[in-house]
Amino acid sequence: MAIGLVRGFLPYDTVDDPTRIVENIMASPGASTAVLWLAYLALLTLPLGVLVAARPAVAARPVLGSVAAALAWLGFLSLFAGAGGDTIAAAAREAGVGVEPTVQLAEAAEALVTSATAGAVFVVGHILGTVLLGVALWRVIPRWAAVALTASQPLHLLFAVFVTNHWADAAAWSLTGVGFAAAALVTLRQATPRSPAPLDTRARTAAAT
Repeated sequence: MAIGLVRGFLPYDTVDDPTRIVENIMASPGASTAVLWLAYLALLTLPLGVLVAARPAVAARPVLGSVAAALAWLGFLSLFAGAGGDTIAAAAREAGVGVEPTVQLAEAAEALVTSATAGAVFVVGHILGTVLLGVALWRVIPRWAAVALTASQPLHLLFAVFVTNHWADAAAWSLTGVGFAAAALVTLRQATPRSPAPLDTRARTAAAT
């Protein structure tokens, strides 16, 4: 849900050129600050959310659930790679650095092997891993929730890259949150012990047997 808000408040489009991205971040201090805080919140919660959702998925489909959980966990944990440019641009604005040197620095940071690797892992892992989690949870959570989870990240890709629409993209990410919440409820129910039957009820059951 935090990333859903990020996609809604993002002051630029994913497909914008680097100069336009930096200019928009510098011109929108409120939005860019909110994006950085929400991205930090997502970094704290998304990997944990994957682990919670993976528990019933692995129990239902051990191999598929495990592969899905590993991909999604690696993908979401690599999210920091996508926030690097936003941090650099926001810091440059505070330091009074111009657009051109900021663009050069951001592009150099993104070109580093570590950044490029983390970015690739994020793209593949969070999309494919979430789809597979939805498939693994098909018989575990309500069907509508499984459909929402499975479709959420392909829809995010659609609205972030091909048909740019920030609030449709935010809605797509919210579907991931809905799917994770449904899986969390299943995990909670499985972890909650059932109350023992009253003594008189157990006695009647034993007598009837």
